[in-house]
Amino acid sequence: MRKKIVSLVMAATMMAVSVTGCSGNSNLNGEEIVAEFGDTQINVGVAEFFARYQQAQYETYYMSYYGEDMWSLEVDGDMTYEDSVKNGILNTLETLYVLESHMGDYGVEFTAEDETAVKEAAQAFVEANDAKALEAVFGTEENVAEVLKLYTIQQRMYTAMIADADTEVSDEEAAQKSMDYVFFSFHVTEGDEDRDLTDEEKVELKEKADALQLAVTNGEKTFAEAAEEAGIEVSTMTFDSESVAPNSDLIAEANTLGEGQVTNIIETDEGYYVAQVTSLLDREATDAEKVSIVSERQQTLYSDLCEQWMEEADITEYDEIWDKIDFEKKGVTLKSAQEDTEESEETTEE
Repeated sequence: MRKKIVSLVMAATMMAVSVTGCSGNSNLNGEEIVAEFGDTQINVGVAEFFARYQQAQYETYYMSYYGEDMWSLEVDGDMTYEDSVKNGILNTLETLYVLESHMGDYGVEFTAEDETAVKEAAQAFVEANDAKALEAVFGTEENVAEVLKLYTIQQRMYTAMIADADTEVSDEEAAQKSMDYVFFSFHVTEGDEDRDLTDEEKVELKEKADALQLAVTNGEKTFAEAAEEAGIEVSTMTFDSESVAPNSDLIAEANTLGEGQVTNIIETDEGYYVAQVTSLLDREATDAEKVSIVSERQQTLYSDLCEQWMEEADITEYDEIWDKIDFEKKGVTLKSAQEDTEESEETTEE
């Protein structure tokens, strides 16, 4: 049986949410150590609160897809989905603590003002929820504040760590081309039914594709005019050599053409494609790709440093403690603000 529990206020780092869950006694008091490195010890109270919030998101967004036995599903050999997710959660929490230990390397600070903001958010969280709910997820003011502090530090560390990333990207490196294309599908919808074309109909469809391709190639019609005559919709997209959609063969051929040139008919199992290259350097898409490239460089720099520091930290994990946090016995899901309102109204009526 699942009962309503906590309403979580996570300031800028976590959205205000509500969760549901059913209690399961782990026999933990919250002070046990789940992992440690150097002078840093991660207690299970913080770890469980952190894990329950992640669990809530998984159960809310994925359980309807995977089913009630989601956590027991095998995903990698004899590893369950629960074990896989919990491994990731613990690694993330450990990374947050490792980042905290390197604050001095970048002059990152957690100020008195930050401390006040975190304390106020933690107090709001505790005040918004009943004691049983808080106990179910180790939602003490101290644990909430600790998680908020870790996320605040992580955000500032990320900014500092990516400061040296190369932000120069040439047009050549980021170049995005553009094209118009049409797709003559082998599948049609007639009324409420879908069906595949017959062989004879496919021959007729190929003739339509041929006519469009020739008319545009010979300059008799624009691509839009030829498509309208064929009664087919034109799609527009930008691409580069690494693109694969809508069809890798179409992209490969289009990538060899000059501006204004038309592809041959590309036959697939689903139908025929024809495309015309409209630009060899789409300015808007190329500029957007530059931003994406810089972002990827920054993320790689950050991830590589985290990985290096995690290895150097030589973290010891205590599986016998972490294993007691069971997602199957204690379910947690997000709940909307509307649900809170409806529940309050029901209580008032009673």
